[in-house]
Amino acid sequence: MTTDVPTSPGAVTARRGRTGPARRGRRRYQPREVAWAYAFVAPAIVLFAVMGVYTLFWGLQLSFVQWNGLTPTWLWVGLRNYTDLLWASPVFSPPVRAAALNTVWVMIAAPLLTVAISFPLALALNRARRFVGLLRSVYFVPYITTGIAVYLAWQYVLEPNGAINTLLGALGLGSLSQPQGWLGNPDTALPTLIVIMVWSAVPVATLLYLTGLQTIDPALTEAAQIDGAGWWRVNLSVVWPLLRGITAVILLLNLRDALQGFQIFLIMTDGGPGDHTNVLGLQTYRLAFQSELAPTLGLASALGWMLFVAALVVAFVHLRVTRERG
Repeated sequence: MTTDVPTSPGAVTARRGRTGPARRGRRRYQPREVAWAYAFVAPAIVLFAVMGVYTLFWGLQLSFVQWNGLTPTWLWVGLRNYTDLLWASPVFSPPVRAAALNTVWVMIAAPLLTVAISFPLALALNRARRFVGLLRSVYFVPYITTGIAVYLAWQYVLEPNGAINTLLGALGLGSLSQPQGWLGNPDTALPTLIVIMVWSAVPVATLLYLTGLQTIDPALTEAAQIDGAGWWRVNLSVVWPLLRGITAVILLLNLRDALQGFQIFLIMTDGGPGDHTNVLGLQTYRLAFQSELAPTLGLASALGWMLFVAALVVAFVHLRVTRERG
């Protein structure tokens, strides 16, 4: 048998002061602990300041000068680098415009194809009941093996005597083969590189979609099926809207790679044939490192900053659109 002992408000307050939320507060760290914390954090801060902030403002300053990177002095030209790249220079503006057009094509085709392939593939893998781990590993291989070696292997496959032309000939489709090679024909070079970019991006997109599919409550799809919805209707009307956030992330990642990436174009075609596969990232690299000591480092920095601003605009627009639809 227990009895309630009345307590006064003052006693309750005092008790809470000893054991309740009022006692909770920030711990007062000793000077020695604070010093050790700063000592551990300092290398990362210094590295970020040197490699990040310093190089950022250094690059911004370079975009207003004319310099080849080797002479002891440079020439301040202000905004002329930007105007030369956009319209003023008959030497630099035409390649930039052509590279911008190619970049736009890549920015449109690569993200859309990645989503169009990875979403159905994720649906198929999610329904698999046998060899699930093996199938996922096989489809994830293109991502973990991307790099210079893979690009060189693709070059060998796409040569005039490569595996693709040989396979087409063996299947009686020799009229579709490319005697110049798939990278040597101006009409097929850029689409071929886009296909390779999509091949490299699909594994991560598929993995993201698989993660999203496994978080969906099965009761939602079962309810749609009970109402008479077929497989296509369930996935398009129920599953697809629930994965809108993941789709937004996939599109943004691929837009970023399409806007700023240039490794595949540098290694496989170096912008050729002609300038049919030249993109803005590769054009920036050319101005900076393939100009034969011409004073174009400022032009490269200016083009890099325009790409940076374009990437920020794309990210901002993408964020606004996804928020409005959400």
